[in-house]
Amino acid sequence: MWDSPATLNRVSDLLFTAALLLVLYGAVRFAIHQPVFALREIRVIGAPGLVTQAQVESIVKRDFRGTFFTLDIVRLRRSFENLPWVRRAEVRRQWPDRVDVLYEEHQPLARWGEDALVNRQGEVFKAAYEPVLPRFSGPEGASREVALQFDTFRRAFAAIGREPVEVHLSPRRAWRVRLDNGLVIDLGRDQVEARMARFLSIYEPTIAPLGRRAGGVDMRYGNGFAVRVPGLAQVKEPGAPATPAVAPKAAKPKA
Repeated sequence: MWDSPATLNRVSDLLFTAALLLVLYGAVRFAIHQPVFALREIRVIGAPGLVTQAQVESIVKRDFRGTFFTLDIVRLRRSFENLPWVRRAEVRRQWPDRVDVLYEEHQPLARWGEDALVNRQGEVFKAAYEPVLPRFSGPEGASREVALQFDTFRRAFAAIGREPVEVHLSPRRAWRVRLDNGLVIDLGRDQVEARMARFLSIYEPTIAPLGRRAGGVDMRYGNGFAVRVPGLAQVKEPGAPATPAVAPKAAKPKA
């Protein structure tokens, strides 16, 4: 091999190229760390809400390091997204010396279980929040489905002047709703929309007159419904028979 001028020329060219690349790499690395490329401004863009100024300043002090080229924007983005109220964040370099951080906050829709919240996209997150919210519960991974169904319930119950304050989805996919007047409605897992429509049609003439005495309504019957009225059997006129708490035609409930 060493007797071949062509081979020696190729080896020489490779060594020269490698040396040149190393020199260029060193020059670029040296240049991008120079003060001329220092970052002088960070602009945090987000609607005023539950992310505090102190939280933003803490991240800037810890992660806003390096030059325009060496700043770890992935780390900076993750730091913002790790804040309890930040749903997502985006970091952009703006030549020559600025970085923009754009973030979107969670908009709380309801409480999930005992210690979490659900945003308007149906995503579960954890954060401290004092105001009263509706309460959702259901199997793991069902928060988006419950949030969508809650919107349907809210629009439907508005027709009778009521609001849902609790929505529960059982592991068997059966729905239960509690309204702001305390009334609990069992809708089951099948024909939920039809059962909702039937409840709305019978509410004013049969349920509303009971007021807060009505504890719950079971709509899982094929041709009727059942009303639970705690203590109704004891509330009667002298000598009158006890009034049943089940509406006529109520057969065995379905799923």
